[in-house]
Amino acid sequence: MSVRIACCQFAPDVKSPGASAQRAREAIADAVARGAQIVVLPELCTSGYVFRAVDEALAAASPADGDLLKAWAAEAARGDALVIGGFCERAPDGRLFNSSALVDGNGVMAVYRKVHLWAEERQWFAPGEASAPVVGTRHGAIGLAVCYDLEFPELTRGLALQGAQLIALPTNWPRDPAPPDGRPVLHSLAAMTAYLNRVFVAVCDRCGTERGLEFEGGSVIAGPEGGLRAGPVEDRAACTIVADCELGAAVDKRTSEHNDAFADRRPARYVHVLLDV
Repeated sequence: MSVRIACCQFAPDVKSPGASAQRAREAIADAVARGAQIVVLPELCTSGYVFRAVDEALAAASPADGDLLKAWAAEAARGDALVIGGFCERAPDGRLFNSSALVDGNGVMAVYRKVHLWAEERQWFAPGEASAPVVGTRHGAIGLAVCYDLEFPELTRGLALQGAQLIALPTNWPRDPAPPDGRPVLHSLAAMTAYLNRVFVAVCDRCGTERGLEFEGGSVIAGPEGGLRAGPVEDRAACTIVADCELGAAVDKRTSEHNDAFADRRPARYVHVLLDV
């Protein structure tokens, strides 16, 4: 059965977390109205990204059991949808995490705290202490990761080995002013992650410029064959991309009549020994 996936690319504003939270809720509502069953939002989509002080990050943070994710759940319930989005999480012990939440109409199903922190993120956030999860849902098995995690194939392969059919990544990709061969390498990373693991990959990026940092606006949805099913957005502006995907296709790891991407693995042979010659 086909599932409609939507990635809602927009520009949060670090100076207006309230307006950013409203923009996220409106994006969910619009995607659900268009028939989306899985809605993905950008990283830190309700707080903005370029903080100047810990106090600013704290002021924009929300607990996982707070009103922010309850609002996402209310919008998801209008269409029996799932929402995956990035938010600035304030933990009960006061620490901040760059987190991704998966919610449905009944509330929060899972929260993942970003393991691999990028650049200045470590000034504001503690690194996640738990492995990236795979969540069984009525629409398929969904693996959670955030932005820079995509550059660690061990993490995405681990999600696929746990049974993920879709890996959903909220992102805030800084724009590369001179991408190789004119194409952002991160689009290729998403497609190759999908191909190597024979899964679907949905990357929801943000767009715009915040305090001098320009973002890529590079949302894409890739399929197990390594092709892009939707995106990137041509003008890198605010836009919701949509793809209808048969997540069941990610269960089949065969790459030819005689080969299987997972069954052919030989992990015992992947420990390399330096030979003294």
